[in-house]
Amino acid sequence: MGLIVFPSCLAQTYKNIYGWDANSNQRIESFLNSTIIINERKVAVFDCDGTLLGQTPYYLADEAIYQFAEIEYAHKKDSLSRAKMKIINKMLRTDNVSEAYLQLRIDFLAGLTPEVIEHIGNQCFHEKYQNKIYPELRQLLANLQAYGFEVWVLSASPELLYQEFVHKNLGIPKNRILGVKSVISHGKVTNQIIYPIPQGQGKAEAIQTFIKARPLMVCGNSRGDLEMMNESVGLKLIVNPDNEQIKKGASAGDMNGYTVKQYWIMHDGLILYCNDIPNFAHHYIAKDLHVKENKSNSKPTKISR
Repeated sequence: MGLIVFPSCLAQTYKNIYGWDANSNQRIESFLNSTIIINERKVAVFDCDGTLLGQTPYYLADEAIYQFAEIEYAHKKDSLSRAKMKIINKMLRTDNVSEAYLQLRIDFLAGLTPEVIEHIGNQCFHEKYQNKIYPELRQLLANLQAYGFEVWVLSASPELLYQEFVHKNLGIPKNRILGVKSVISHGKVTNQIIYPIPQGQGKAEAIQTFIKARPLMVCGNSRGDLEMMNESVGLKLIVNPDNEQIKKGASAGDMNGYTVKQYWIMHDGLILYCNDIPNFAHHYIAKDLHVKENKSNSKPTKISR
């Protein structure tokens, strides 16, 4: 009697991720192999900026909005242009991780069609960010696909701004690319945000509300991903965690008194590094507006915990 071959098992073969050390690869492979016997939904959730996509020197969401404002409104005197530039000026004076800031982004995009907003994000990606997707994360996504995972993206950036380019460049279905949602009425986006807002605790709530499954793997990079990552019942991956700023106060949550890296060392997170170096060959409108640059990250020659 010949050997019986099970194609679904053969497909679930781990491929080492070039650029990450042997211990990291072994831990990911062991975890994925442990999921082969699971017959229910296997969900993995990823943050986008700083996790799948480099965020230096500026966040894509902001650069895309600033660039569109510069082209469409900055040099005009009509009432719409004045109103839109007033929102830009408010953005420049508002904490960019606050809920108020996320609302301002949506206020700016309100009145546009979903297709135009998708084009704004896609155009900015191709002009300035198409080389910013981490190759290690591409390989990780391929492994997850081989092991039968549903991959979801959960971002605090405007959903419509990211769906098109993330879908086209990472192959993730648009309906699994979640961000800040707003009501669409008569074919145009409004400034009415749909809750939960995927920021901080809202990311955990978005998993429960929209994904409706406890993820087996969650991957993030910052304090804003803490609650989302703690939704994982399996592996927790942290990319380029900051080890300089100690989080303090009520907004720090469980991370109070620790850096992002310190917290995840204590809580069994798998710390991973990717190169995130700014390319100043591009002209960034955010730089013209004196927006503070995001921190660069280079892979350490020897990864240590």
